[in-house]
Amino acid sequence: MDELRERIITGKLKPGDRLVERDLAEDLGASRLPVREAIRALESEGFLETPSPRRVVVRQLSKVDVEELFDVREALEVLACGFAAERAGSAGLARLDAVLADAADATASGKGTRITAANNRFHEEILAVAGHRLLSTLMQPLEGRLAWLTGQNEHWNDLLAEHRRLYDAIASGDPEQAKTCALEHVRVNRKVTLGLLFPE
Repeated sequence: MDELRERIITGKLKPGDRLVERDLAEDLGASRLPVREAIRALESEGFLETPSPRRVVVRQLSKVDVEELFDVREALEVLACGFAAERAGSAGLARLDAVLADAADATASGKGTRITAANNRFHEEILAVAGHRLLSTLMQPLEGRLAWLTGQNEHWNDLLAEHRRLYDAIASGDPEQAKTCALEHVRVNRKVTLGLLFPE
């Protein structure tokens, strides 16, 4: 399932692309049963849809879908960053700093897939540093779609600068500062992503 999800997130499988169980099993070197289970799981996550009984395609997210994802991201990410500022400690900050350094290297490389992966790891590490089990549980079914959203924003240098500001806010140890910075970050990304996906 991880491989299929990754193909959708990175754009190797695009909205409208048809998934044929037999072909996927052969391509992935797997039996059809785990592929069938992966398709069901990705459908429940909102990545796939079944327009007819024998046809499974990558879902085209509507503007409302994307707006709603940002609504949820805004609420949960702000919460996560507040907890991260309270709980990171020197070890957590070191981990965030290492992921941020990797994101900087990836951005310098100009390779979109690597940049997206590094930026997604930064957000995952914030959640880990926040150390809130229920929040992590709530975020888990959304992580794939949120990672896909991150991948739509190709203003990579701007994104890196925003992540550095977010790191500084978390490192300050001030939860309110971290929450304010996180809210600004999500709102900037909402505007950029909607502009790219749904240009007027």
